[in-house]
Amino acid sequence: MGNNKIGPSGLHSVIYTARRCGDISSQNATLKPRSLPLTDTMTIVSDDPSFWPLIGYFRGYSYFTVAATTALVYDWALTLGKETELIWGQRWSVMTILYLCVRYLGIPYSAIYTIESVTTVSVADTVRVSTTLYFVSSWTSMSINGVLGVIMITRLYAMYQRSKMILTFLVVAFLITIINGIVTASIERYHMSAEEAILSGTHVCTYSYNGAAILIAESWILSTVWEVFALCLAIWIVVKHFRELPRQQSTGRAVVDVFAVLMQSHVFYFVGFAAVSCFILGILSPKIAGSISLGTEFYDGILQIAEIMQVSVLGPRLILSVREYNADLVANSDEGIAMTTIAFGEHILQESSGGDV
Repeated sequence: MGNNKIGPSGLHSVIYTARRCGDISSQNATLKPRSLPLTDTMTIVSDDPSFWPLIGYFRGYSYFTVAATTALVYDWALTLGKETELIWGQRWSVMTILYLCVRYLGIPYSAIYTIESVTTVSVADTVRVSTTLYFVSSWTSMSINGVLGVIMITRLYAMYQRSKMILTFLVVAFLITIINGIVTASIERYHMSAEEAILSGTHVCTYSYNGAAILIAESWILSTVWEVFALCLAIWIVVKHFRELPRQQSTGRAVVDVFAVLMQSHVFYFVGFAAVSCFILGILSPKIAGSISLGTEFYDGILQIAEIMQVSVLGPRLILSVREYNADLVANSDEGIAMTTIAFGEHILQESSGGDV
């Protein structure tokens, strides 16, 4: 790889950009006297001390990424026992496949992102390989979020007592979001340029979007609208059923247990999803988007942890919590087959030992 020795005047533009495609984000600093194509093999090298704050930003951000990956693996280890019992030990279904996709795509995605963020070594000898990792992580995360969307629709469908009207509405809204994300990602591929920079021994493969930033921001906003809308639907059905609760006293404690599962898992999940999406919109603020301050570093780092938890932890835990609840109902049942599903407002008997989400 060729090296280009230049000073700070050559790297005259330091632009912080962030990109999120299908609920996935990546923070990059683009150092560019010019835009380089993805096939370019030029490396920018500088030892100028004026870039030390930028180096500190990248290193600090990499620590947050490593912490997020560590937390994800730790959560997987904590839930492995339940997963073995409630997922691997039960009859396979569509929800089983969705669980495995989210859980076992999330771990390698997080690992790839960690490799990309490490600044002490170069992850590739060329910009092309680094960019390949970039797009692999982007499309992987888009796939994960597509699966999460299906899980959200499934839960809302159950919460609204299997209403075909709400199902049709949710599917159409979700397809609009997914198609928009795919189109944005495809356009981004042809507008993005990249460089590798080595600043005082710190390796950075940087990206710029060459006019696609507005389109990417619009994709973020549309995804956020979807998450907030799903949260509103979940809250509305909770409020509605709490109002109807006095008229359902004859159903006994089972109704309360159903709402306990709802409050602990469903609403928490939807709140978490919507909160992270809204949090990401903060990146659009000029004070954050153009800054590499300590506050911005913490903002981006905490956001990275929250996103990985959202993508790879909340979804699997939602499924496990409902299956655990169903398993407890079976264990406490005199006959061993009665089960209350979360199709709220009615009790349905299922001849299944494990139940499904």
